[in-house]
Amino acid sequence: MSEELMGIRAMCEAFDVTPRTLRFYEQKELLFPLREGQKRLYNRRDRARLKLILRGKKYGVSLEEIRQIVDLYDHDGEGLQITKAIETARRRLAEMMEQRAALDAVINELAGHIADAEKTLDRVETQAA
Repeated sequence: MSEELMGIRAMCEAFDVTPRTLRFYEQKELLFPLREGQKRLYNRRDRARLKLILRGKKYGVSLEEIRQIVDLYDHDGEGLQITKAIETARRRLAEMMEQRAALDAVINELAGHIADAEKTLDRVETQAA
């Protein structure tokens, strides 16, 4: 992305989001576009923040956690921000793996019930014939 300012339409196209999404993140104090009257202009920093916000949301990180991570860059620099991002990502990965294990167990249970029901149906159809 270039250093130039982008309007809301260009941001929406570049990141595949709606204007409402951008305004929401602005309201939540995650983005801070420059204002020219009613016009919102997004700089390189806003684009970087939006990229991190969207990545965090994709992986199920809360907006509050995302805010804490992106704000670290302004206060403590990139190193601490990356450290916090890794910590959050590892925690989220562990949670997702637990969820997958639970889902796998339910899938296997359901597959077993289906197999049992199919055997019962075969038996009922055989007896009826």
